[in-house]
Amino acid sequence: MKARKILSIIAGTAVCAAMLASCGTAPASTPSSAGTPSGGNSGSLIKVGIINNDPNESGYRTANDKDLKATFTKENGFEASFAYSLKNDEQITHAQKFIQDEVDYLLLSAADMAGWDSVLKDAKDAGVKVILFDRTISADPSLYEASIVSDMPKEGKTAVDWLKDQKLDGYEIIHIQGIMGSAAQEGRSGALNDAAKELGWTIVTQQTAEWNAEKAQQIVQSVIDSGKSFNVIYAENDDMAKGAVAALDRANISHGVGKDVIVMGFDCNKWALEELKAGNWNYDGQCNPFQASYIKDIIDTLESGGTLKEKTVIMDEKGFDATKITAEDVEKYGI
Repeated sequence: MKARKILSIIAGTAVCAAMLASCGTAPASTPSSAGTPSGGNSGSLIKVGIINNDPNESGYRTANDKDLKATFTKENGFEASFAYSLKNDEQITHAQKFIQDEVDYLLLSAADMAGWDSVLKDAKDAGVKVILFDRTISADPSLYEASIVSDMPKEGKTAVDWLKDQKLDGYEIIHIQGIMGSAAQEGRSGALNDAAKELGWTIVTQQTAEWNAEKAQQIVQSVIDSGKSFNVIYAENDDMAKGAVAALDRANISHGVGKDVIVMGFDCNKWALEELKAGNWNYDGQCNPFQASYIKDIIDTLESGGTLKEKTVIMDEKGFDATKITAEDVEKYGI
């Protein structure tokens, strides 16, 4: 085992539990670092294995992947390898391969919250430090060093609180979910489910479109064809909201500010915020993809033998209302 790795293991500290899992823009302040730049003392590159969801999954994921690739470069002291999948079992296989390759750090955005204990135990036994990003997992917190994530339940609650404030005469909601079991889906779905139960809102249909615009369009088209009434679309990402709107447009159903159907999305893609500003959508929840600088700062601290002051970093995120969003907001927060 490399001397640097042994030093890092000896100096590492126990990790507190990461509570919540990832849409937005410019990062807030990074965690405190007691270290020097990555790789600065060793004279060799730090090996990092990065497991992420498919970059084509959404605009959020594309921005997230681009941010990671721009940070974990040879110029910054890293030898980075990337692996992608939307399936947990494939991601676990990638993790096993990275452990065999003796990476120093395993960075993980898990497709599903469950099923990670065994492979992360293998990583710990091999001296590989694990850092979660974007999403939490349900594994023992001692198996990873830190977690840089979005507060998905808070994202959902912020959106649902906004919807409550609209004070509609009745709530008939088409709920389009992301990939089931992901932290984003569970957080955003949970908030709406709780509100519907508490307030007597009607969920007209609740189906997963797996973050996909075409599948979302099919779900909404099916409801339209059934003749069921609805006045809210709660889509758990922007691409699915876009697909939902395509079905509304095809049926000549008005949507947006002052129209028949409220449209809600998440991620704050720039094009989505432009739809918001134009009044075609009503709400968009931010999910901050720019996590790489946080991760690098944590690695710098661990490499220098420092102590992490924050084991769980929650990204700062907002919710945007079509009646209040500005051109400056679109430029600043659009991804």
